[in-house]
Amino acid sequence: MRTAREFNFDGLVGPSHNYAGLSFGNVASFSNVRSSANPRQAALQGLAKMRALEARGFAQAVMPPQARPNFRLLRRLGFSGTDADVLARAFREAPVVLACAWSAAPMWTANAATVSPSADSQDGRVHFTAANLNNKLHRSEEHVQATRTLRAIFGDASRFVVHDALPPVPAFGDEGAANHTRFAASHGAAGVEFFVYGRVEFDPSAPSPKKYPARQTLEASQAVARLHGLDPARTVFASQNPDVIDQGVFHNDVIAVGNGNVLFYHEQAFADEAATVDALRRALAGVDTDLAPVRVATSQVPVGDAVASYLFNSQLLTKPDGRMALVVPHECRENAAVSRYLESLVAGGGPIDELVEFDLRQSMRNGGGPACLRLRVALTDDEASAMHQGVIMTETLYAQLAAWVEKTYRDRVEPKDLADPQLALECTAALEELERILGLPGLYDLA
Repeated sequence: MRTAREFNFDGLVGPSHNYAGLSFGNVASFSNVRSSANPRQAALQGLAKMRALEARGFAQAVMPPQARPNFRLLRRLGFSGTDADVLARAFREAPVVLACAWSAAPMWTANAATVSPSADSQDGRVHFTAANLNNKLHRSEEHVQATRTLRAIFGDASRFVVHDALPPVPAFGDEGAANHTRFAASHGAAGVEFFVYGRVEFDPSAPSPKKYPARQTLEASQAVARLHGLDPARTVFASQNPDVIDQGVFHNDVIAVGNGNVLFYHEQAFADEAATVDALRRALAGVDTDLAPVRVATSQVPVGDAVASYLFNSQLLTKPDGRMALVVPHECRENAAVSRYLESLVAGGGPIDELVEFDLRQSMRNGGGPACLRLRVALTDDEASAMHQGVIMTETLYAQLAAWVEKTYRDRVEPKDLADPQLALECTAALEELERILGLPGLYDLA
C-alpha cells in the first residue's frame, strides 16, 4: 500500500461574489436573494479556513475562481454591442439571466468534479470528471472552466486523467463530489466509492421528490464510475431520500459526510437506510475495513435544523492520532439542537472527538458550508509533486492572496452593481493578477 495525503482544494471566492438566489431547492440561497454581499469578506473568510487547516498539517490547496461575468453566455442569448451595452440591456430585459452570468456558485468546488484516486482506478491514475451541473442555467457552463483549470493543475497525463463533463441532458445530471464520497483504511489504500443519486431517469417508477428537483441521476453516477475504471465490487450506489430533498437537501453532502471508515449521516438521508449501510459494510469488508456509522436521529436533530445549520455540510478530517475532527460553520453553535448534539458527539468516545469552527457566513448565506467549499483529492507523494505547485497553500501564498483580495475586491456588491461595466473590468484585472500569483498564465480566456 502506498502512502497518500488528502488535499482539500478550497474554492477561492471571486471578486463578484453576490446573492442572486438562483438555486431553487437551496433554502439558504433562496432566503437571501438580492441582498447585499461582501466579496472581500467572503474571500478572506475562505482563506482564513485554508490557512488554519494548513497550519494544523492538513494538505490544503486553492481552486481559482471562474471569470465573471460570462459575456459569452449573454451574447449567445442575443445581447449585443459593447460589454457595457450587453450588461445594460440584460439588466433591463432579463435581470435573472444577467444574474446567471454573474453567478458566484463556482466557489463551491465540491460541485466542480468527481475524483477517484489512483488506488481505486483500473489504470492506476487519478481520475477527474468535471460535473455538468445541467440542472441550473447559472451553473451549466461551469464545467468549461473547471475542466480547463483541472487540466492546468493536473497536467501530467501519466498520472492524471481529466475527463470532459457528461452529456448535458437530464438523463446525465451530474453535480460532482457533493454526491460522492470515499471510504478506505487510509488515503493510499484501495477503497470503496459511494455515489448517491436523487432520481433514476430511465425508471419512471423510481421514487423522486415532489417539491424540489433531484439534481443527480443514477445514470450519471454509473457513467462516472465507468469512466474512472472503478471495481464494481468496491462501488456502491444509493438513492437519496426524496422526502429530504423536498426539505432542502439539494445534495447528499447536506445530510451526510464520510471519511476513512466513518459515515456521519442523518437517519433520513437515504431512501433505504438499512440497505445502504449494509451495502457499504459488505463492500468495505472486501478491503478489510469495518464501517463505523455515526447515525444522527431525527429526535436529536430534525432535518430542518440540519439544513439550517449545515451540520452535515462539514469537513471530516483524520488527525495524526487517527481520530477525526469535524469542521463546522458557526451556525452549528447557534442552533440549540445541533449544538447540544455536537457536545454529546465529541464527548461520546466515538471516532469524532474534536470540533473546529469557522466563520463562513458569506458562503453560508449563499447556500454552501465547509464541505461545499472544498474538493477532496487523495494524492501519493509522487502525484502531489507532479501537480502544479503554485496552488498549494503556504503561509507565503496566503499572504499574497490576502493582500490581493484587500486590494482588488469590493466590500459591497448589490443587485444593481451587476449592470456596472466597471465591476466587470475590475474582475478581469483581478484575475489577470491572480494568474501571475498562482503561476498559471493563460488559465482564463479573457479575450
